[in-house]
Amino acid sequence: MLAREIMEASNTNSVPRVLVVEDEPDIAALIAYQLTREGFRVETTGTGPEALDAVGREVPDLIVLDRMLPGLSGDDVLVRLKSEPATMNVPILMLTAKREQEDRIEGLELGADDYLTKPFSPRELVLRAQAILRRVQETGTVSGGRVLRAGPIRLDAESHRASISGEELALTPTEFRLLQALIERRGRTQSRTQLLEKAWSVESGVSDRIQTRTVDMHVRRLRSKLGEVGEWIQTVRGFGYRLKVPEGAE
Repeated sequence: MLAREIMEASNTNSVPRVLVVEDEPDIAALIAYQLTREGFRVETTGTGPEALDAVGREVPDLIVLDRMLPGLSGDDVLVRLKSEPATMNVPILMLTAKREQEDRIEGLELGADDYLTKPFSPRELVLRAQAILRRVQETGTVSGGRVLRAGPIRLDAESHRASISGEELALTPTEFRLLQALIERRGRTQSRTQLLEKAWSVESGVSDRIQTRTVDMHVRRLRSKLGEVGEWIQTVRGFGYRLKVPEGAE
């Protein structure tokens, strides 16, 4: 009997857990229903403080976070989560009722991995959640112990660590995969669609529906974390990005 209980607990723990933070009960119920149908474990909360309490009890694999929340805004919750070592790498899918581009960009700049504008397709939300979790899983299970280098940048694909001149970088899983994609194809220009498919693990059928502005915002954040080396990530106007290592920097 005890062995069966342990096995059932193990199976439950292997199922991705999603925390849905949404103050509109009907929307929260719809999201929870769709994610549960796809095999996720789902918990819902309706305020910012409740969300932080829920994360404190058990860190989820993914957070679906509404920007407009009572008690504490979604942006404030996002900032707090990204400032704590225990939760800084938890992927976050933002929901926003604001349609203005700058409002949506703000969430990405604060550290969100992706966003959806209300009203949204429940199926698209599921696809995006699956894509986010897939790329996080792949980042953590890269085999072969590959170590990539570009000048002072050292990227260990197996341990999921990156550093510059021996100083470790605090990269999110998305930023890590983006840097890996740029290093692997250094000197070659990659379109935003290519980067979506490589760094985000987004299927081609979904990538054309995701704003490529997401890539621009993550590149901007990555450049900032790389410091002076961030200038090596060059913008190829009208196409995408490339990592150009200066001569003598290797």
